[in-house]
Amino acid sequence: MAEVEIGYGKSGRRAYGFDDIAIVPSRRTRDPEDVDISWKIESFTFDLPVMAAAMDGVTSPGTAIEVGKLGGVGVLNLEGLWTRYDDPETLLDEIAKLPADKATLRMQEIYGEPIKPELIGARIREIKEAGVVSCASVTPQRTEQFSQAILAAELDLLVIQGTVVSAEHVSKTVEPLNLKRFIRDLEIPVIVGGCASYQAALHLMRTGAMGILVGVGPGHACTTRAVLGLGVPQATAIADAAGARMRHLDEEGVYVQVIADGGMSTGGDIAKAIACGADAVMIGSPLAAAHEAPGRGYHWGMATFHPTLPRGARVKTTTRGSLREILVGPAHENDGRMNLFGALRTSMATCGYGSVKEFQKAEVMVAPALQTEGKNLQRSQGVGMGA
Repeated sequence: MAEVEIGYGKSGRRAYGFDDIAIVPSRRTRDPEDVDISWKIESFTFDLPVMAAAMDGVTSPGTAIEVGKLGGVGVLNLEGLWTRYDDPETLLDEIAKLPADKATLRMQEIYGEPIKPELIGARIREIKEAGVVSCASVTPQRTEQFSQAILAAELDLLVIQGTVVSAEHVSKTVEPLNLKRFIRDLEIPVIVGGCASYQAALHLMRTGAMGILVGVGPGHACTTRAVLGLGVPQATAIADAAGARMRHLDEEGVYVQVIADGGMSTGGDIAKAIACGADAVMIGSPLAAAHEAPGRGYHWGMATFHPTLPRGARVKTTTRGSLREILVGPAHENDGRMNLFGALRTSMATCGYGSVKEFQKAEVMVAPALQTEGKNLQRSQGVGMGA
């Protein structure tokens, strides 16, 4: 791929985000009712290709259960408030009321409470007993430490998640987690991430993971791109990971799920993620806008409370409706932030595709005028696409 010269000593590829591209309608259309948007990973099948992000302001045991009943899967953060405190509700109230200039420091103090292995088991069992798939995340640094508690609670799906997770971590001071050995010895399927490049995605696939998370820094509450200078726009990152998936499939005969993680706020964003090659999406801020969300109108990333280098912000969201309305409708707003998966279904039908895997073949174009062409009135009035 052609590179752009940055200077005599450096060149780089041009990368694209969701706002830079558009899906091109094809010669065929379908009825939305005939479209299948279900998603399968290992032996689990979900009506909706969505994972609720492992953020304390988004996913509690209760919202994980609700998302599961609606057809998706909620990811509980096993290093969050729900495994540090027996009842974190008062702390969630406090976090929502903190002034902006005090929020990060106070959250660092709140998250200084040690994680309790017995609460890990209790939270997993609470979700399982509701009859939905249980899914939870840990960071690579704590994966082995809490693996026995996770296995004892019979978790269904494990997510090993960090800002960037590599298959080749190097350390002179500690023995790093051997992802390949750990995953292949584990009795449950594993999803790993994040990553944002072809090579990183391919190496993570070779660990034996059933899915990889794609996204470094695109989340609405994430400040990694500013703090560390890292990141790849999501459309390009997903397409690169999808390319790695095809190479891995050719080499090993194993199809690894590509899950777009972050940067999506509308149904159109989700449709573009899948058209670029994603099998499913992980979303946080759209679900933080639900009445049921534990963040009380706020949400924050998993690194917001890092003790020495926070890489996230507590951000305010607008409460828009119930989890059901946000995921599957009906929508009472016209900006694409409600009925996200009804929008995906309609986008696929409009382009003539009957399944998620078919939709990955959709034509896309680089379209810098997509957000502005013909939208002067909306932009001047702050409505619709101009909001």
